[in-house]
Amino acid sequence: MPHETHHEHSTHHEHHERTAGRGWRTAALATLHCLTGCAIGEVAGLAAGTALGLSNGATIALSVLLAFASGYALTMRGVLRAGLDARQALRVALAADTVSILVMELIDNTVMAAVPGAMDAGLGDALFWTSLAASLALAFALTVPVNRGLIARGRGHAAVHAHH
Repeated sequence: MPHETHHEHSTHHEHHERTAGRGWRTAALATLHCLTGCAIGEVAGLAAGTALGLSNGATIALSVLLAFASGYALTMRGVLRAGLDARQALRVALAADTVSILVMELIDNTVMAAVPGAMDAGLGDALFWTSLAASLALAFALTVPVNRGLIARGRGHAAVHAHH
């Protein structure tokens, strides 16, 4: 096997640095997409549960359900536009988003439940909204590495890229 020249080795090293940077960027963008869907459902569920006076457990269940529904809907919207039928689009959304949404919802709702008074605060209360914003920011930060790992293995959001 021939040895690489210094230039070839340098070019090879630069390629890995660029690829690694794109991997984190791609993971951050995938997580941002996921966060958008999660946040829509999460805010709607927490707001509705709070406004309706539901128990904390029922409010969290509603917000998780709506987060999954809105997350999958956002992904399906894009792949439907790419020409997939509804069944194929649902399969892509499930493959692309399930782990990411699950991780985000686990982190987000754990934070909301752990902040004293956050789940009992009214919609007009700054505690509710600051806790929700902090929980979503933490969920984003902790989900980016999860998505990077999935994408590196050709899973998660990588399933969507085949249809762009």
